[in-house]
Amino acid sequence: MKAFLLAAGEGTRMRPLTAHRPKPLLPVAGKPFLAHLLERLQTAGISSSVVLLGWRGRLLKDHFAGGSGGMELAYVEQEPLEGTASAIALAEGHVGSRFLCLNGDVIFDAQDLQAMLKVHGKGKRTVLAVAKSERPELFGTVTLEEDRLVSLEEKPVEAASPWVNAGIYLFNDEIFDLIRETPRSLRGEYEITDTLKLLLREGEVVAHRLQGPWLDVGYPWDLLKANALLLEGLEPEVAGEVEKGAVLEGPVRVEEGARVRSGAVIEGPVLLDRGSHVGPNCYLRPATYIGRGARVGNACEIKNSILMADAHVPHHSYVGDSIIGEASNLGSGTKVANFRLDGRPVSVTMKGRRVDTGLRKLGVIMGDRVKTGVNVSIDVGTIIGEETAIGPGASVRGNIAPKSRIY
Repeated sequence: MKAFLLAAGEGTRMRPLTAHRPKPLLPVAGKPFLAHLLERLQTAGISSSVVLLGWRGRLLKDHFAGGSGGMELAYVEQEPLEGTASAIALAEGHVGSRFLCLNGDVIFDAQDLQAMLKVHGKGKRTVLAVAKSERPELFGTVTLEEDRLVSLEEKPVEAASPWVNAGIYLFNDEIFDLIRETPRSLRGEYEITDTLKLLLREGEVVAHRLQGPWLDVGYPWDLLKANALLLEGLEPEVAGEVEKGAVLEGPVRVEEGARVRSGAVIEGPVLLDRGSHVGPNCYLRPATYIGRGARVGNACEIKNSILMADAHVPHHSYVGDSIIGEASNLGSGTKVANFRLDGRPVSVTMKGRRVDTGLRKLGVIMGDRVKTGVNVSIDVGTIIGEETAIGPGASVRGNIAPKSRIY
């Protein structure tokens, strides 16, 4: 059986992180996001996948080429982007009579996928994975009777059920005929939700309740959740250099070419990628990934954060619950606030509206090649567009447009 991976979206909700790269190439726990998904597919017994390309698809294709590990890869391009059902229709002719289809931005447990394959192997026409969510209104909610799908609704104002569409499907090739019958939605797109409603009229759709962890990475802060989740099983290993006087506690992996200098204290799970440089005298706290060539210097503290490749936090800075874009550089004394004084959940400004992250702690989402001067203060839940420069002593908050100059 082949897998068809939906990875064509522009990832606009992930900006500025996706300004120059497709969402599946975002680095998390030492690998592009898509690489983790492919590993789980392989563990479940899938050895061949077709990836649907869209925004910056050439970068994705160049990175993975014809395969990843033992996974054989082929590619299909979607143009224009006209909804999920339209995207799945492009699988026709590239997959067999039965195929797995899944969103390219979900994390799941391979054992759940194996359980779904067993159900599908018993002659069931369609199997839909469903997950329990604390915020079901953000997803397509489903109504269930035991293991049978009764109805589904896309992002309701008030959710009647905590169960949501997890974005993982097992289809037979009859789905293509139903997609051809699917009308455009009010948004002008062909929605797989509408196709599934047609399918419900035809017969039974089995719902598999996911037992393991599941995460839909729709917003930048979800990448931090994914990073923490994927680092949970990290095995400690030191392939790089650790100087005398450095302290490594718990699961810490130091990749080849990485260096930890004296006085550094690292509490795992923490992953230091190739060529990264940490210390002297700094403190790395759990759920942190330091990307390739990234640097954390003297008297800095980093926690629950992602530093992308070649990002520099050289000295006297604090970064918590944040993502620092590729080749960004924080001036000495740059401080990131990550907790509201009133303790309420952090909201951010996206596309001109406030979005509740549901998180009590969130620092900055910083695009690529951002520079800050000395003693810059960055407020809770700030989003900084790529190639922005922030002058010495400035205090910033909210959503800052790309290539801004703030003094």
